[in-house]
Amino acid sequence: AEQFDVRDVQVVTATVDLEEVRSYRASMPSFGIQSANLAREHPRNFVSCATSLSATKTSTSSFPHPTIAQVHPKIHLPEEECCFGPACWLWDFLRRSGGSGFFLPLSGGADSSAVATIVSSMCHMVATASKADPFGEVANECRRVCRMQETIDVDSVSPWIPTDHRDLANRILHTAFMGTSNSSSVTNSRAARLAESIGSYHLSINIDAIVDAVLCVFQITTGKMPQFQSSGGTLGEDLALQNIQARIRMVTAYMFAQLLPWVRGTNGFLLVLGSANVDEGLRGYMTKYDCSSADLNPIGAISKLDLKRMLVWARIEYDMPILEEIASAPPTAELRPIVATDGEGEGEHTQTDEDDMGMTYEELGHFGRLRKLSRCGPVSMFRKLRVTWSHLSSDQVAKKVKRFFYYYSVNRHKMCTITPAYHAEGYSPDDNRFDLRQFLYNTRWTRQFAMIDNLVRKDEQNVTVASSNIKPLSIGRVKSTGSSSIANGTLLPQPSAAVASSS
Repeated sequence: AEQFDVRDVQVVTATVDLEEVRSYRASMPSFGIQSANLAREHPRNFVSCATSLSATKTSTSSFPHPTIAQVHPKIHLPEEECCFGPACWLWDFLRRSGGSGFFLPLSGGADSSAVATIVSSMCHMVATASKADPFGEVANECRRVCRMQETIDVDSVSPWIPTDHRDLANRILHTAFMGTSNSSSVTNSRAARLAESIGSYHLSINIDAIVDAVLCVFQITTGKMPQFQSSGGTLGEDLALQNIQARIRMVTAYMFAQLLPWVRGTNGFLLVLGSANVDEGLRGYMTKYDCSSADLNPIGAISKLDLKRMLVWARIEYDMPILEEIASAPPTAELRPIVATDGEGEGEHTQTDEDDMGMTYEELGHFGRLRKLSRCGPVSMFRKLRVTWSHLSSDQVAKKVKRFFYYYSVNRHKMCTITPAYHAEGYSPDDNRFDLRQFLYNTRWTRQFAMIDNLVRKDEQNVTVASSNIKPLSIGRVKSTGSSSIANGTLLPQPSAAVASSS
């Protein structure tokens, strides 16, 4: 049977020769010993089932049937599992909830694009299953979700089914680029081109007016107007200005999700999809109640690097070249003003996610796996990483571990309101379902960080002692009978007599 399928039940038939099973069991010594030690004999009973089986046959072939050939199971790639698993989960949730589709804030980045790709994969599965059986359960559910239960094709007198995955995506997937003056035309273009490739109902929304209205209310109330750091504001002002943009996107998403079916002349409601990956949840690099807050999050338990690998795979699988461009683009939130450039052309964003976090997504992947799968705290994580990251000094590793655990603990409260996600990996930090750890920590980690500092000092002392014991090698005149020779100015050791004789 298929490992990932939108059908509730798969019927798989096989013809098995029981004599082959018996012969195989008899060839194993352990089964033979067990049989010999049985207290009583179990007789073999033969049941004639040829008559009952042949009565249900409609063909004229004779009984018995030949056994089927050995079937080798298909082992999916990790990229396929990251795509197919959440796709089936989304379809199951959509049809059970009674919704009429999804609404996805599509920023043109890797995360929201991965969610859109997963929905597109779901549309592939549903459209294929509906075509294979137009009167089957999947086709019936598809008609109900699309509000096409009573639509009949007059020519063929057959129920409606989607023509292809793009037709289905246009009916159930609604995407929107919610831009501000801080958004670039590059990400807007990526979002529009991806929506066109998938076939979704796409909108481009400018939310500057809503942001300005909120700031105007704040100014009228307090008499002050916050500024970005680039304009002379403080860090607190800068973060507040970024967060208000993110939170307005969530409110806008829910309003459009509720009203778009009415706009398109249908009824029902849309489920809002979130697009926060597991690394951002672990680090807390997200605004509470922004677009990470939604009804469902297909990628909430998948790391950033796994998502990028999935996009590269989907680019080939579904022939969408835009996914390769999205996967190679540097992640950026685009919440700060664009830096102006000299001359013509649009300025470029200097704000990137990894710079804001102070750590790379690859490092976050290491932290997440060690924290959850290896059950590491700060000290044990430092002990492991100073060996794994041998290219870094102990002091550098210590700073990275401390930085991670500080932000992990100070932002842990965000996991209490995390959007329900498809559980794909064991390193999920979701404390509501899969990670029942406390969410209130001492963010200073006094004892643990002190132990790390002691280990760093010991490592530095060992390095100092080891370097002091290394004596410089002086190259002088070498006799011909010595144990080394000079060739082209390089001191070459000569093998000892024992080594030479043994070789």
